Amino acid sequence: MNLPASGRRVLVSGASRGLGRAVAQAFAAQGDRVAVHYGTRADEARETLGSLDGTGHALVGGDLADPAGAAAVEAAAAEALGGIDVLVNNAAVNLPHPPVETPYEEWAEIWQRHVSVNLLATANLSHLAARRMIGQGGGGRIVNIGSRGAFRGEPDHPAYGATKAAVHALGQSLAVALAPHGIGVASVAPGFFTTERVAPRLTGPEGPSILAQSPFGRVATAPEIAAAVLWLASPEAEWSSGTILDLNGASYLRT
Repeated sequence: MNLPASGRRVLVSGASRGLGRAVAQAFAAQGDRVAVHYGTRADEARETLGSLDGTGHALVGGDLADPAGAAAVEAAAAEALGGIDVLVNNAAVNLPHPPVETPYEEWAEIWQRHVSVNLLATANLSHLAARRMIGQGGGGRIVNIGSRGAFRGEPDHPAYGATKAAVHALGQSLAVALAPHGIGVASVAPGFFTTERVAPRLTGPEGPSILAQSPFGRVATAPEIAAAVLWLASPEAEWSSGTILDLNGASYLRT
């Protein structure tokens, strides 16, 4: 399939800040046009949009936890960009809910939220974008943001670890289903990396133990993770379809 190396139409979910912003910037820097999605952080999403190289980018808001909302976001992105060639499923929630301390009502609500955003929104956007890519011809790419926690375990965030494991499995199933249409699907599984959300943990009492998880003695940066996403979405990465790429600085080694 003739997937171009640049000038592509890219939808990045959850791109108002953090990794989503870094991913949007990486695609824009190589000449792609990006639809910056946000859920509630409109002002920060506008900052992301304003930071992008080039022109022709778009801002798209919507609640991905609602299937109708996901459909509206995909349609708005496609209309603004003239189609979609690459989807990056980055939007996610990660709320603490240690099993022993969390009341049942709160536990059930948090699990539902994680499943709706982390898993079902990823599945729905992937379905919508894949059908559009097939209709366009020319192939495409879907890259999912998973997590090291899917393998290592998340004792205080079990719904996050479980839904990210499901995202990895979803990506592999879609990789097989969509390959005949020239659509590659892959996932990344980052460990800790620097964002606004985790900054207090890195500078707090647990910071030294987090840094010590990797033999490099540090955590990743968002641009490092974004660089891997950029490659997985490239024309050269078609044969990596189905992979789950560990990005954790040797802090957790799978066998």
